Amino acid sequence: MKRRYERPSAYIEEFTPNEYVAACGDHGKVYKFECNAGEKNKQYNVYYFNNGQKKYLTKGGLFGSYYHPCKATHEAEEDTGFISGFIDDQSTWQDEKIPVVIWTDNGRDVHCTTNLNMKEWATAKS
Repeated sequence: MKRRYERPSAYIEEFTPNEYVAACGDHGKVYKFECNAGEKNKQYNVYYFNNGQKKYLTKGGLFGSYYHPCKATHEAEEDTGFISGFIDDQSTWQDEKIPVVIWTDNGRDVHCTTNLNMKEWATAKS
């Protein structure tokens, strides 16, 4: 019995998704860190250097008079205002220049940690 030749054909089907799936990491990494720089009952100036100039975040300026640690653990997206800077105890005459990572919550508040290596910080899902 002979087979009959059939011309090859292609079928096109349209895919229509019926569920929304969110991609992980849409907004970047979320860091967990403790606001632990300094002692609770002391007052500190918080500053950083920009193009060689000292810029204060607390010293009666942008965020109020002085910083003191709240000792809380915060969660913050990596693009919400992390700055490498310093704190200075206002009860002493010298500038201690204590290195910290400053989180400004996009310019709304100031929190500082002495854990300078962000790669060691715990992360949460974004």
